[in-house]
Amino acid sequence: MRIKDKKWIRIRIYITGICFFLVLCIIFLRAYQLQILEGSQLSSLAKEGYTGKFTLASQRGTIFDRNGKELALSIEVYSIYCYPKRVKDKTRTAILIARALDIDKRYVVKKLHDSRSFVWIKRKVTPEEIKRVRELNIAGINFTKESRRYYPCMETGAHVIGFASQDNTGLEGIELQYNRFLEGQEIRLNRIHDALGRPLLFDGPGREEEGPFDLILTLDKEINYKAQKALREAVERSGAESGVCIVMRPQTGEILAMAVVPEFNPNIFWRFRPFEWRNRAVTDCYEPGSTLKAFLLAAALEEGVITPETVFNCEKGEYPIGNFIIHDSRPFGMLRVSEIIKFSSNIGAIKIGQRLGPGRFHHYLKRFGFGERTGIAFPGERKGTLRSIKATSLLGKNTLYFGQGISVSPLQLAVAFGAIANGGHLMRPYLVKSIVDKRGVVREFYPLVRRDVISSETARKVRGILEGVVRKGGTAPKAAIKGYVVAGKTGTAQKVDREKKTYSDEKFVAFFGGFVPSHSPGIVILVALDEPKGKPYGGFVAAPVFSDVGSWTLNHLNITPSFQPATSGQVADGQSEAARARGLWAGKQSFSCPVEREEESVALDPDLPGLMPDLKGLGVRDVLRKTRQLGLKVVIRGSGRAVEQSPAPGAPLKEERLLTVTLRPPG
Repeated sequence: MRIKDKKWIRIRIYITGICFFLVLCIIFLRAYQLQILEGSQLSSLAKEGYTGKFTLASQRGTIFDRNGKELALSIEVYSIYCYPKRVKDKTRTAILIARALDIDKRYVVKKLHDSRSFVWIKRKVTPEEIKRVRELNIAGINFTKESRRYYPCMETGAHVIGFASQDNTGLEGIELQYNRFLEGQEIRLNRIHDALGRPLLFDGPGREEEGPFDLILTLDKEINYKAQKALREAVERSGAESGVCIVMRPQTGEILAMAVVPEFNPNIFWRFRPFEWRNRAVTDCYEPGSTLKAFLLAAALEEGVITPETVFNCEKGEYPIGNFIIHDSRPFGMLRVSEIIKFSSNIGAIKIGQRLGPGRFHHYLKRFGFGERTGIAFPGERKGTLRSIKATSLLGKNTLYFGQGISVSPLQLAVAFGAIANGGHLMRPYLVKSIVDKRGVVREFYPLVRRDVISSETARKVRGILEGVVRKGGTAPKAAIKGYVVAGKTGTAQKVDREKKTYSDEKFVAFFGGFVPSHSPGIVILVALDEPKGKPYGGFVAAPVFSDVGSWTLNHLNITPSFQPATSGQVADGQSEAARARGLWAGKQSFSCPVEREEESVALDPDLPGLMPDLKGLGVRDVLRKTRQLGLKVVIRGSGRAVEQSPAPGAPLKEERLLTVTLRPPG
């Protein structure tokens, strides 16, 4: 072989080696790119092709009433889903599924043609629907268990409890306010499937050991049912647009019932309109009308500018204020303060207010909680309107004395009446007693005094005068409860006509707020009916609800009857409450005021104010602190937490003020 040929062979070997080397370098660089530089991204893309995430919401916590009865709980139901790639005859399948579930065929067709590997067909279906779909035995259609919210009391307490969504998230009421406590951990499962979308494996963490929390409310289911029933009947009977009934313990601020009409069923909340979900007790504000005279009376007595026997000239039913004339529905002459409240004279209220002064009255209205939120832990609460005195006209300052030019929520009004009932303490209302889990109490809520508004002596005098409203000749004899002394105040407030921009002669809000027994109030009840037809007076349409609910509640709570029987309430004609207050016109104008005729009120000699507190569940230190505040002598037996007490909670405080408390270790 020639040297030249040998040299050429060597060159080809070099060229081939270099080519192999370059190819190996390219392969190495490409492998480095795929495995190192883009490895995690490509790995994720690959996993997306054969895995998926499947999320299940855990059960929400249970909501109980104060006696341990379930108001909201979670139950297991089936949901239907499918793997679209596994469904062969999509059109026929859609027809069968739509017929079995009673849903639109086009909706099912769209689901079956979805590009995703997993889609929901219908969630949280009934057992009958599951049975019908199972019988079809269609490949690609599967079933899984989920948690669904169920409200066994339906309309009872619905506006307080609220409701949760399909995904177990609170949307309204307590369900929304305490969602972070009620909501459990989500369960996330990794699903592995083949190229056709067929499931091979579900993998993921089990349920969390620590589940959601339960709530114990202050509501009493039985009282709330009674309040709901009585309110519903009153709304139907009067033709009102809506109504609210609140039952509260004045000493603690606990809400025992909060009924609202129109009603809705939270199990099928989507079938109702959003305005029917609204809890009008906290979201709606109205002018309070003559109910505000109770707080005018309290302020004037507290400041010492009047006494119950102070006499005012009510000007024979006509009293000029600037270019306007205020009218009473009856031409009263000289009236004592107690009679002004009983007859609900607007002119008399103005005379009391002028002696008190608009500045001081405005101060007391703020002290009673008007113009600010009550502090209740509930979504959507409004604070109403209370204009400053500087921004109020001469007429506005005077009409404020009988409840015009201010707006309040029913809850604000109930809490303010509670301050008169409990001796002058403005309480923070609350709906949740405690948050618990399987290990016990996590958090407890206690009564909170926001501030002291009036003295106990003033509160006693106001209670004595308000008793006259319910006696024969008063504006609310229909609020009387046999065997008990009732104190309260009616109100019939005009609504503003938005088109005419003046007070309407046809639309009113009827109120009755009061407490019973007057000498030692155990409950406060506030009733409000919006736009009742016919006789729109508070004493005619709202007072009977107070009597009905109050009588039942007193019996349910075993509250002792009054020591002096309540004066039998003869039913007075609704006209005795008040003629309608008329709107303002240009020039001289008339305001008709609810005039409540009644005999002179006789105040009882009250026992020591207040009821025996509920000490169950408290430790020794808390028992001693609470009893010391009330001036009680206490005998402690045992150690741990209070399990029994004598006298029982709610019993009137006696002169000897001796309380025996039995304690035992928890567990």
